[in-house]
Formats: sequence, structure tokens, C-alpha cells
Amino acid sequence: MKVLKSYAILCLLLMSLTLQSCGIYSFTGANVNADIKTISIQQFDNTASIVVPNLIQTFSEALRDKFLTQTSLILVKDNGHVNISGRITDYNIMPINIQGNQTAGQNRLTISVMVKFENELNPEENWEQSFSNFADYPGSANLSAIEQELIREINDKITQDIFNKAFANW
Repeated sequence: MKVLKSYAILCLLLMSLTLQSCGIYSFTGANVNADIKTISIQQFDNTASIVVPNLIQTFSEALRDKFLTQTSLILVKDNGHVNISGRITDYNIMPINIQGNQTAGQNRLTISVMVKFENELNPEENWEQSFSNFADYPGSANLSAIEQELIREINDKITQDIFNKAFANW
């Protein structure tokens, strides 16, 4: 029985390594063509009406981290096999749960970005799309005390959506 278990584990390991090296499948759900070796992710611009000073840096870094940890692509400054650029188009805070005394029981922070994805090896896979996500917080909370945590949470959601669109075919 132990020999059978060991054999099964070895087969699964070899099969996963083979599939990953061919660029067909990874455990992250990424489907990256084996010919794609490099990626360039530019610093995003901020065209939102509310400008948070470090938002472009934190978003751009979160996006780079997502692609570098989920794929074996090498980050290059410019002209990668895949190039990603874009801009932050909206940073919006609005009440979502108004209480009887006309105060917000909850607020919603929403961030939207426009992303341009260019595949230099397969231009038919190029796209440009808007992505948006949000995080809710109590109306009694001091936004400046929790803003960076909310931004991090939203960045995680948006970067996952961008990654899925780029390489997971979702």
C-alpha cells in the first residue's frame, strides 16, 4: 500500500512539473504560453478626482507582485513579451447605509482602474478593460486610520481580476 501511495505521489509530481514547464497549467490557474518569458508593468497614472499620494505606487507594486509570484515571468523595465499599463480612473467614498439620523452606518471605498494588456507575441490577445472593486467600512471609523488597509484589500481584489483576465482566461 505504501509503495502505491509513493508511486501515485511521484506520478502527480512529475505530471505537474511537466505541465508547468510546457506553459499549459500551473496551480495558480495561470495559462501562460511557454514562449512568453518577460513582462513589463508600468507605473500606473492617476486621473481620479481624489488623489491619494501613494496609491499609484502601492497599486503598481501590488500588480507586479501578483504577476511575479503567480508566474515564472521575468520583470523587465520596458518591452516585455507582455506589457501592462494603465491608469487609476476613480477613487470614490460614498455612504451605503444611511441611518435614521442621516449619518452613514457604513461607507464604501471604491477604486477603478483602466488596464491595457499587450501581448507582443500574440497581438490578437491584446485588450483594454476597466476593473473596479470596493471595501466597506463602518461609518464611525476614521478613514485615515484604516485607509491603507482598505486600499491593500481593494488592490488585492483588482490585481487578482487583472491576473485572471490576462492568464487564467476567466
